[in-house]
Formats: sequence, structure tokens, C-alpha cells
Amino acid sequence: MPTKEEAEEWKKQLVDNAEQQILNLTDSEKFKSYLDTVAKFHRYSQRNIDLIYSQNPSASQVAGFKKWQNDFKRSVNKGEKGIRIAAPIIKKLTPDDQKRLDTTEEKAIVGYRYIPVFDISQTSGEPVLSAKDFVKENLADHQNVTSLYNAFKDYLNQQTDLKVSEVPLATLNGAKGYFQPSTNEIVIGGDEPDNALKLKTLYHEYAHSQLHGLKSAFKDRPRAYQETQAEAVAYVAMQNIGVDTSNYSLGYVATWAKDKAVIHSALSEIQQVSNKVIELSDGLTKQLGLQEAPKEPEHDLKKLSAQDLNKSYQGLQQQVQQATNPQQKSELQNKLNDVHHEISNRTQKQLKTFSEQNPAIKQPEHNAAKTLKR
Repeated sequence: MPTKEEAEEWKKQLVDNAEQQILNLTDSEKFKSYLDTVAKFHRYSQRNIDLIYSQNPSASQVAGFKKWQNDFKRSVNKGEKGIRIAAPIIKKLTPDDQKRLDTTEEKAIVGYRYIPVFDISQTSGEPVLSAKDFVKENLADHQNVTSLYNAFKDYLNQQTDLKVSEVPLATLNGAKGYFQPSTNEIVIGGDEPDNALKLKTLYHEYAHSQLHGLKSAFKDRPRAYQETQAEAVAYVAMQNIGVDTSNYSLGYVATWAKDKAVIHSALSEIQQVSNKVIELSDGLTKQLGLQEAPKEPEHDLKKLSAQDLNKSYQGLQQQVQQATNPQQKSELQNKLNDVHHEISNRTQKQLKTFSEQNPAIKQPEHNAAKTLKR
């Protein structure tokens, strides 16, 4: 059992190693790898993204040992080394604690501990599908990329103080678009033939509006710094929806100052805006019906546990409510009906078995049932 001093030294070494990995990101390929990690783990804290990247840059899905077993029916392979991340230590506050901390909250984070998680590549078992698998397939279609672009543009025009407009590419002097801080306006080359590039440009300019607008704390960043941040956010957003933009340059990465505080600040800013863009995009792809549930044949439904079957039913219910495309809504409703049928069959079998095992329990009479329904 390590001493307290040894444990603290190990934690410091872990964090220092993560910081050193971040400081080495002036190489564009390494930077792309880091942004891939951000896209995969956008709900993790900046510290944990750094820790995951420093220990396993190719990690795509992580979970604890028991979570893999209980929630995903996968087992961690023998001999695998865990990826350490920081988990909060939450304490129930006493009245004295609440007074000292000037809070009415019943619980608070009092510290952190490092716990092991494992990447999916370190596990074996049943396949794990995510909505992104289906978003990627759907967004390969020209029309669907255009739909997402239009939905994002409409959202910004209708739900924010930004104005998004389109002009001919010929008027942009070689650019694909720009953000004008003085008018809080995004202008996009409307006749850009590459729809993925058009969507990425909108993400890029939106990042500028959030990071480098007139009211932003980061508006005075050097131009190269600003372009790197905006391109990074766009890259993360496109990776999140599964559209390959690896052929687009991230640019200017080598100009970053090799200063720990500056780089961490820059990455933290990228992560904040990336999180916002990812949440917006996920909402829009759901509204557009692009996040299809995996098609599950009836024989597969029979293999699902009761818990997984209920989860599938709830998820499909939500997707049916959110779907706007009539054809897609009909397909989702058919899947929902299949799951409902399987749940109903199982319930009837359970009731029949219970009835056979408990013959002394009197069944309700037909007339009594009618009375209750009246």
C-alpha cells in the first residue's frame, strides 16, 4: 500500500505527464489526435480529456470495469492497464459546512481521487453502437449534410443574436466565409459546392463569434491563434457527427507559444466552444431524424434483457416524438411497435406462469372487469 506522500507524487507525475503531452501539440498530426479525443469525450472535464489523451491518444469510449460488465455486457481483457481519470469526492454537508461555504446545497465536491477506466479496445463482448454510427451513415448523403447546415443556420438566426447570411464565393476574395465582429454577422459562400466544407465553414465562423467577438475575453488573441482555435472547433464538430475532414488543414499550430499556461488556456477555450457546438449539433440531428436507432430484428429483441428492452422502448419513444420526416417517423414507429409487442409477450408469459404457480389466487370475473372499466 503506497504512503500518502507516494500517492501524491504519483498523482503529480500523472498530471505533469498530461501537461507535457499537451505542450508537445505543436505538431499538427498530434494536434489532430488530441482534437479527436476532445470530440469523443466532450462531456469530460478538461483535466480528464488531457489525462485520457496522455495515457491513450487513440481511446474512443471509456468506462469503469463494472460499467462495462453491467451496462454493455463486455469484459475487460486480462492484463489490461487502466486509464486513470479524476473523479470527484462528494460529501454530504452539515449545517456548519453549509454556513462555512455559504451555500444551501446538501452536497459538495471536497476533493478528487484517481480511478481506473478502460477503453473499449481493452474489452471484449457484445458490440457497442452509438447514435454517431448512424449519424455518420446518414450524413454521407448530400441532402442530409445540407439539411444540417440549414438547420444550424436557422437556429443561429432565430435563437441567437447572430445574423448568418450567404453571398457568392466570388465576392469573398478566396475565403469560404467570415465573421464580422462589429455587426455580429457570419457570412458564408452560399454557392460552395462541397457541402461538408460549407458546414465546416459555418462551424469555424461560429467559433470565431463565440471566442473572438467584441465582448469576448479572447478577442485580442493574435490572428494565427484565433484561426487555429476556430479551425480546431470546426474539426471537433465535424468529427463528432462522423464527417471526415482530415484533408482540411488545421493551420497555424506551429505558431503557438510553447508556454504551459497559454496552451492550456487555448485548449480550454476550444473545449468550451466545442462542447456547445456538439450539444447544438446533436439536438439538430435528432430533430432532423438523422440519429436513427439500430434496426433490431425480432429475434435480436428476444435476446435483450428486460432492462435493455425497456431502454430501447424509451429511446424509440423519444425519437418518434422528435422525428420530423414522415417516412422516418413511420419506420421508428414500426420499430417501437416491435419492441412493445415483445414486452407485451413477455408480460403475458410471466402472468401465465405466475397464475399456474399460484392456483389459489382467484382471478377477476368477467363482469367485475366490466364494472371496473365503466
